[in-house]
Amino acid sequence: MIMENKDYLISENATVLDALAQIDSVSENNSKILFVVDSFGRLVGAVSDGDCRRGLIKNKRLDVSVKEIMKSGFTYMKKSAFDVSIVQKIRSLGLKYVPELNEDGTLYKIRDFTNGKSYIPVDAVLMAGGKGERLRPLTLDTPKPLLKVADKPIIDYNIDNMMRYGIEHINVTVNYLGEQIEEHFKEPVNGIQIKCVREGRFLGTIGSLDIIKEWHNDTILLMNSDLFTNIDFEAFYLHFLKHDADMSVAAVPYNVNVPYGIFEIENTREIKSIKEKPTYYYYANAGIYLIKRELLKLIPKDTFYNATDFMAELIGMNKKVIRYPIAGYWVDIGKPEDFKSVQEFARNIRKA
Repeated sequence: MIMENKDYLISENATVLDALAQIDSVSENNSKILFVVDSFGRLVGAVSDGDCRRGLIKNKRLDVSVKEIMKSGFTYMKKSAFDVSIVQKIRSLGLKYVPELNEDGTLYKIRDFTNGKSYIPVDAVLMAGGKGERLRPLTLDTPKPLLKVADKPIIDYNIDNMMRYGIEHINVTVNYLGEQIEEHFKEPVNGIQIKCVREGRFLGTIGSLDIIKEWHNDTILLMNSDLFTNIDFEAFYLHFLKHDADMSVAAVPYNVNVPYGIFEIENTREIKSIKEKPTYYYYANAGIYLIKRELLKLIPKDTFYNATDFMAELIGMNKKVIRYPIAGYWVDIGKPEDFKSVQEFARNIRKA
């Protein structure tokens, strides 16, 4: 959520009474806090309704400046550099609103951490150009990302989840029936303009990244738009940073149950052991990736190119490609039975 900064800023020369009145006037200010700025617009402190009350208890008058009661040691983020420790501190302290500052100490914007919201500095790309042929006839006249699950387009679930983690730069690559998706995102979503990028021809699951020319962050989040998942993007990103990966691939557990006794053979015919009805455990590609932006130069221009091709190339270059296991739910809506089952699943989630 992008908040109106001016509603949460107050001059250091304003009075305690001014601060109380401003806090009361902003209904969305659930944390009852304002950020104090000096004459140059630099943040110098924070003041809450609790600080005002404590000041009055200490016999401070209502007409004294907020500078006398503010806290100068407030928690903030820097626009120029993402700091994992700050996010962890925000979590531990249960802070709701945290200012993000420019290099000169002025406010860039206020980040909303209420109700589990967060912020990660990534550019997101949703791949929405496929034909969805396995879902026909549903996709004959409607692109798959706009098919509705519990009265809401599939792609909107993913957009909403991205915004929950403070992702503001979101591109959607389109091709098949792309004009419908472009029309769908004609207006901003929660104050953010989703940018649609049209492929000249089908470019696979990662090839269209080459046609996106404007990036704002050093990490790219790439995702299939037709997934139904509540993946924790913050945990995904922090795991990516922790392991200093070049690419991280979200993965879902996939178990294979063999209903027979399986022989372990040696020398082509000698049975060494028998495994009775074994279960084999694997991780399957979930279609969600984090990639260092500098590696996008490896993507061939105007060429059909899949994310699995890119992974294989990075592995061949001895780049660090890791997997991140998804802890929440994940459904690839590929077949009519998947689409049918996810409808009931979504309704149950909404009731919970």
